[in-house]
Amino acid sequence: MHRSRHTATNRKNRNTRASTISTQSDLLGSAQARLALYLPHRPNGLAQLTPAPSAVDLVALNSNHWRKIVTLLAKIASPAADDWRQFRDAHLFQATALCFSPQLNPNARWHWIGGKDNLQRFTELQHRARPLADAPDILLDADRHLLLTPYPDYRQLSNALVARIRTALGDLGFYAESGNDFGGAPPTD
Repeated sequence: MHRSRHTATNRKNRNTRASTISTQSDLLGSAQARLALYLPHRPNGLAQLTPAPSAVDLVALNSNHWRKIVTLLAKIASPAADDWRQFRDAHLFQATALCFSPQLNPNARWHWIGGKDNLQRFTELQHRARPLADAPDILLDADRHLLLTPYPDYRQLSNALVARIRTALGDLGFYAESGNDFGGAPPTD
């Protein structure tokens, strides 16, 4: 009997460790992100990037595809619209996160799900997102701090759409809340 209790305890410890490892590989960036971008696939070298995430290193280990993603994330999340390059290279993963699990990070302030196919992975997500009047492919749920867009690619998220997203988020206080502090508490229901 003692042996089976010990075996059950070891199994529980292994499962806990596996769960922790899985959770760590589901996020790149700040666990308390101002903006978490949810994507359906992980970049190459995620384990190498996780201890000290860097947009430059992410792009170097991967393809131009990831440069586009981090650039769009920086253009939307940067406190100053004209300083997104500096923000991307110096502060992006202090203020944001890339999340790969189909569950919202409860510690993130805002959530951005990119792509309709990706949104379908979030089977338990309930939202009241409504399209922006002049950008029907961009949806916002202000109460849940949720942004739904096409997949983050230049062809689908032009500079004009990025500007419209920034205006909508600005109207909801996203940039006023961030200031120079890249952390922040999640919304309360």
